[in-house]
Amino acid sequence: MTTQRAFDHSRLEIVSNADCLHLLRSVPLGRLVYTDGGLPAVRLVNFVLDDDTIVFSTGPGDKLRAAERGDVVAFEADDVDLERHIGWTITAVGHLSVATPDETAALRAALPLRSWLPLDDPQVVRLGIESLDGRRLLPWGQRPRARV
Repeated sequence: MTTQRAFDHSRLEIVSNADCLHLLRSVPLGRLVYTDGGLPAVRLVNFVLDDDTIVFSTGPGDKLRAAERGDVVAFEADDVDLERHIGWTITAVGHLSVATPDETAALRAALPLRSWLPLDDPQVVRLGIESLDGRRLLPWGQRPRARV
């Protein structure tokens, strides 16, 4: 059984939700996109995936406040080969939340959740993925031809 590839108007391959999750698991860094003081903010975070939930540690500050409020945020991760002009990008959207102390202990026991920053009292934040959008830039020979 062959799966028909789908492409968007830019001729980027549309990535399925299952493949989006697989690709997210393959990289350690992503960008959290949220609102800080009414303005867009983007922060680089190292993360792990727990089923369909993005999990990361953070200290006091704007990311933690966004999680305490339960803000709707975006999260983007990608991988690009600059020489071959191929790669992918995944965007997840959902609500942030702060894990309870019991949930934090369970997550830390089950996942390789280690902050890359020296945090004194790290809090575990979750992003429950409510929507996924992924695109892949394929090698030239696999891209659909332009319509004439």
